[in-house]
Amino acid sequence: MGDNGQSVLFEMQPAWAQVWSGMPEFHQDDLTPHKSVIVHFRNDADRLRFADLIGQPITPKTQSVWHPQLEISHYHGVRKWVGGTKDTRYPIYVISKGRWATRSTAKALERIGVSYRIVVEPQEFDSYAAVIDPSKILTLPFSNLGEGSIPARNWVFEHSIVEGHHKHWILDDNISNFFRLKDNDLTPVASAVPFAAVEDLTDRYENIRLSGLNYVGLAKRKEQVPPFYLNTRIYSCILIDNSIPHRWRGRYNEDTDLCLRVLKDGDCTLLVNAFQADKTTTMRMRGGNSDELYKDDGRLLMAESLVKQHPDVARVSEKWGRYQHHVDYSGFKKNKLKPKCGSIPVEPNNYGMTLETKIPTGRSGT
Repeated sequence: MGDNGQSVLFEMQPAWAQVWSGMPEFHQDDLTPHKSVIVHFRNDADRLRFADLIGQPITPKTQSVWHPQLEISHYHGVRKWVGGTKDTRYPIYVISKGRWATRSTAKALERIGVSYRIVVEPQEFDSYAAVIDPSKILTLPFSNLGEGSIPARNWVFEHSIVEGHHKHWILDDNISNFFRLKDNDLTPVASAVPFAAVEDLTDRYENIRLSGLNYVGLAKRKEQVPPFYLNTRIYSCILIDNSIPHRWRGRYNEDTDLCLRVLKDGDCTLLVNAFQADKTTTMRMRGGNSDELYKDDGRLLMAESLVKQHPDVARVSEKWGRYQHHVDYSGFKKNKLKPKCGSIPVEPNNYGMTLETKIPTGRSGT
């Protein structure tokens, strides 16, 4: 291949670039190890001798090292993206039960100044109203149905339609923070930009029915991930198109089931990696569905229920010593985006965000 051919090759844009055009700047390198080896030491003397050979400290507590040694930024944990979009286009509902003391998602949204309403059962209204502005609380017309979050989710769906919204956000109540992934750096965002970016990207297309933010840890900052995934499951921070004919159903895996029904219609889902939600792992926080759904053999029942709903793409597997469901999404690659009429912006839109850095007391900025 000649020089001209090589130039064209190296200037090729990634597959996601056209869809992401006009969105916040995004770039990721592959920072995963080229090669890893396990080194065993017979005693401390061998450990110290090896540390001397590579010119790096290896203490009894060292789990791993990079060679050559990596520079660790002094700014870790003291930066955040601030400014920009102040609120969302579509309403945010947080469904919650038994978590007025922790209320992680409500705290996170208040901290970044984003409007929301929390949806609770009537017997818990007073407990939530003691720690949250009552004007932000919506009270369900039922309680303790023993059906998990499904009745509350469907109530929210209809509530948003009655209010005249074309879409609505529904969030679990155990999200502690929101982040931006860029240049292999995962940094908190202190504004509504994560939601606004998802809304803007989704609204460019006729057939993105479900979209949302990926979890922190599932799109790793050292990996060369794209800014979004198409046609997969959307988790606990979901923007729903109110025009879909489906509603929440069943008792387990309601998010996976809803996504699969949308995908089987030939429509699309969009899971954003460029912005992420930090969600507490299921069973790590009391309240919510944990007490009702996941005790005893709940995990096996959860996996089996999805297989019964979608035997063509789902199966039961075992991972990390517990039962899991496994879904094959490969067949939905054929579902293509349908752009709405109108031009797509070319220049990056960073929504007016700026990166704020605060140097801790007693620490230099070098």
